[in-house]
Amino acid sequence: MSAALIGHLQTIVASLLPPPRVALQRSRWETPDGDFVDVDFAGAPGLPRLMVLFHGLEGCSDSHYARRLAQALPAAGWRVAIPHWRGCSGEPNRRPRAYHSGDSAEVDWMLRRFGVQVDAIGISLGGNALLKWLGERSDAATAIVRRAAAISAPLDLPACGVALDQGLNRLLYTRMFLSTLKPKSLAQLGRFPALFDETRMRRARTFREFDDLYTAPMHGFRGVDHYWSSSASGPFLEHIRVPTLVLNARNDPFLPEEALLAASRKAAPCVTLEFPRRGGHVGFPGARLSQRLIQHFRA
Repeated sequence: MSAALIGHLQTIVASLLPPPRVALQRSRWETPDGDFVDVDFAGAPGLPRLMVLFHGLEGCSDSHYARRLAQALPAAGWRVAIPHWRGCSGEPNRRPRAYHSGDSAEVDWMLRRFGVQVDAIGISLGGNALLKWLGERSDAATAIVRRAAAISAPLDLPACGVALDQGLNRLLYTRMFLSTLKPKSLAQLGRFPALFDETRMRRARTFREFDDLYTAPMHGFRGVDHYWSSSASGPFLEHIRVPTLVLNARNDPFLPEEALLAASRKAAPCVTLEFPRRGGHVGFPGARLSQRLIQHFRA
């Protein structure tokens, strides 16, 4: 069986396996611009450490990786906080804004809002945004985040966008993501007319089309290429000063191996790069992933 096919299988199987049931407590936070985000907590408030988990594209606290980590980390001494990107907690946000892969401004105020030094994990899109923030803040980030980890982050966002819009990826993943992203954007159009061209949105079949029409202009980018190139976390790795684990499988269908290796070439000494041959996109076995993360954060 080819490495590419194994990558697809690991990605899909991980998302289909039933995750554990986890009790969550929800808190609603007002954003600096008059919107809101919902933050779900797992574990007792008295636990000695706090882990902030940034979920992936169209994920939430119910995502398979979030529930598995929300079970494993409290047992190891961390209370877990899962802030939802805007529009991902089951209720439309108030303002004509969403979230994106380079949303380090959102990461910044969320992390500061906790008011204590935290540990942080980012998954996929959340990992990219976290890594970008760590690189942007560089030394200043060490007062806010003690240690960090990014799992299956798209370090080279342009390469990821191209990969997702081709072949089996487009059929399996892009279609799935757009099946929720497009209805959300169209719902915003109903409340905020003239945001974008409705006909073009309904016809969009690729990430390039969707991001060029919606994500990029919504968040101040000149277009999809400007968004993808300026939001990729790879160029920020050399500026990170927080001890950080970057874990990406070489058979991740979202990010070609050659792009992964090139994007991480200039990582700072405090960044640990682990690129196992297998694991797909967030398809690492749950127990093994939890154990590796706990090992990293206990160091």
